[in-house]
Amino acid sequence: MLEVIGLGCIRGDRRLFKDLNFSAKRGELIEIRGANGSGKTSLLRILCGLAQPAEGEVRWQGQNIRSLGEEYFGSVAYVAHQNGVKDELTAIENLRIASGIVGRSVGKRKAQEILARMGLQKETYLPTRFLSAGQRRRVALSRLLASKAKLWILDEVLTSLDTAATDLSSRFIGEHLNNGGMAIIATHQDLNISATARQRLEIKIDG
Repeated sequence: MLEVIGLGCIRGDRRLFKDLNFSAKRGELIEIRGANGSGKTSLLRILCGLAQPAEGEVRWQGQNIRSLGEEYFGSVAYVAHQNGVKDELTAIENLRIASGIVGRSVGKRKAQEILARMGLQKETYLPTRFLSAGQRRRVALSRLLASKAKLWILDEVLTSLDTAATDLSSRFIGEHLNNGGMAIIATHQDLNISATARQRLEIKIDG
């Protein structure tokens, strides 16, 4: 469903990578590895449609994502390296507002259930400025459970999580894959995620 063809990326006056080719199908996990500064985050932003490649293209169901617009964006859920949560909002407000922005309305009860699953039932109505780094990360990840997107694109999602939260997150990512979803994850960590198919892509700094 997703094809990356001859992809290249330049940031400023520096080339990060070139001639990148891979594809992902339903149920598949793709791990993106590479040193800091190699272009992992830039690649993910290109895959999301948030940045333009220097050359090459990304196709979704055979069509260039630039021509699909909202049809593609509705199929993608992106959690960046930065959590993207608002300090002044509660955990449940962050979840509901972030979901609404991408066109997915989440009711109060459903949001409470999602946060409870993430181990945040006691923190549901706390402003996120009072939460630990790991708890804030779980608020960010809760958006995935509210999403119906087929393609999850995740940047160092297990950062700041304790063992229990890492196991929980790995489990629901595995469930997403088993239900026919796809996940592309940039990571420095070994991923203990159940998947029927997986690839590991190593990005090396060009030159």
